[in-house]
Parts: sequence; structure tokens; C-alpha cells
Amino acid sequence: MANRLRTGIDVLDRKLDGGIPAGSIVVLSAQPASQAELFLYELTATRGTLWLSLDRTAESVIASIEQTPANTGDPTVRHISGEAPLDNAGKLVSALPETSNLIVDPLDVLEAQEPHSRFRAFMNDLQNHIVNTGSLAIVHCLDGRDVPPLRDTTEHFADVVFQLNTTTAGDEVENRLAIPKFRGGRAPTDIIKLNLVEEVSIDTSRDIA
Repeated sequence: MANRLRTGIDVLDRKLDGGIPAGSIVVLSAQPASQAELFLYELTATRGTLWLSLDRTAESVIASIEQTPANTGDPTVRHISGEAPLDNAGKLVSALPETSNLIVDPLDVLEAQEPHSRFRAFMNDLQNHIVNTGSLAIVHCLDGRDVPPLRDTTEHFADVVFQLNTTTAGDEVENRLAIPKFRGGRAPTDIIKLNLVEEVSIDTSRDIA
């Protein structure tokens, strides 16, 4: 069995037989108006992390991590701006050290770049470097009103896909996590109901659907 890297979220690590295989690209697909960032914050506590922010400034991301009650680490945060985000992101990815976390938040900005062949080249380079360093890449994909045309390509590259669905039911906000894709392992068949308040935890008030 491939070396497993913990996500830092106990409920997920138990479901995934200890974590995610080293060298994997993971898609975290979630609505913009959700608590999905808690997944990213808690991941930073597991090992050295490089956080590439495509929207928010580095200062904003760092402040959010410092303010969250969840258990976190001290990631290196870089804001990628300008007219060549794929090139700038690629340079930072190429310097990722052994057994590290890489967070790309959100990937949508890179998926929207043209020509599309450049994004595919970026994903191939990313995949090669993550495998060679035995690292873990989490790409945050916004599942909102304007989904980029290359989202299918991203999910095809991904080794693991987390789909977080946030809905309102009555007077409650409900979060359900599905893992429809798990390359190199067995994908859980059940949907996990989560509490996403101060940290990521299983919702014990309801049965697992």
C-alpha cells in the first residue's frame, strides 16, 4: 500500500485507511458560500505547507488562519497576481520540498487561462512534482455560478475528489461530503455528514446517509 499522508481531519483519515496516498492531487470542490476553507486550515497542521492564493492577498489568508479556532500550522502563503498566473504558480510549485502540502486556492483562476493547453501543461508538471516529492496537493475548486470550462480536465487529473455540498434545511445549515473518486484505493461509498463550525467534525446528531 502506498505511503499515506494524514489530512489532519480524523473523520476523513479513518474513512481513508489512514489518509491519502503520497503523491496525490486532491480536488476539494465546494460552494463559495461554505465553510470549506476549514479543510484547508486543518491540513496546514499536518506538515510543511505552501499556500498559493489566487484571489485573496497573503495577508488576508494569514489573518484567517490565525483567527480560526481549528488546529493549524504555520504555512508559507504566497499571493499570485499579474498577467501570468500559470507561470508564477509553476515556479513556486517547482520549489516545493519533499513530503509537503501544496494548497492552490482557488484553482478557478488557473483553469480560466488560455490557451487551454497551458493549463494542461501546468497540471502535468504539478502531478510530476507532487509524485517525485511524495507530497500532497489540494486544489480548491469553487462549485458556484461560474464554473470554468476546464473543470472536467481538473477532475480527470485528480487522484482524489472531495465534493462538499452545503444546503439549508429548515433552520439548519447541512454539510455533506462525498468522495466519488479515489485513485489507488477504495472510495468510500457513504456520504459523510459534517459539522463545519469551528473545525471539521462528524455530525453525530444524524445518521450517516
